Amino acid sequence: MKQNKELISNKNFAVEKTDRAEYENCEFSNCVFADLKGIDFEDCIFKNCNLSNAILRNCKLQDITFTDCKLVGANFSQSKDFGFCITFESCLLDYASFDKKRMNRSVFKNCKMHSVNFTQADLSKAALINCDLYETLFAGTNLSGMDFTTCKNFLIDPEMNNIKKAKFLSQDLPGLLYRHDIVIV
Repeated sequence: MKQNKELISNKNFAVEKTDRAEYENCEFSNCVFADLKGIDFEDCIFKNCNLSNAILRNCKLQDITFTDCKLVGANFSQSKDFGFCITFESCLLDYASFDKKRMNRSVFKNCKMHSVNFTQADLSKAALINCDLYETLFAGTNLSGMDFTTCKNFLIDPEMNNIKKAKFLSQDLPGLLYRHDIVIV
């Protein structure tokens, strides 16, 4: 039987520095983070937290859930690759970066993701559900098998990305053919 999570709430870690090197089985609520460099997080939940522009260099994020969090400009590409698995629900992820990240088992649900960078990322086993992908960058990205039928505002160049067996709605064809300068009626 799984033990209850340690609850950490209403802390501003941008001001109160932590001396802990790892957090396991914790729930953070209404916290602010600025520098998570070198800290290991495993099986943790972040609710209503602000991690905008947080430093994630060499940070371990394994089985992490972010719910109703603000992660504007967060650079996940600097976090550790080993065990990387995250879930985002109803989060603001504008300008976040997942450059070259392997996103196995990761989930993005009901998120605003304007200008997010997925350059050379592997999203083939990830899920994007009901997300706004306005000006999100897909370049050299593995999108094979992805389901985009509930997402909106995306532009994906099939010549620059692997979209084998990806699912799209017929109404989203302009987002796939935009670079050909054709008119779809």
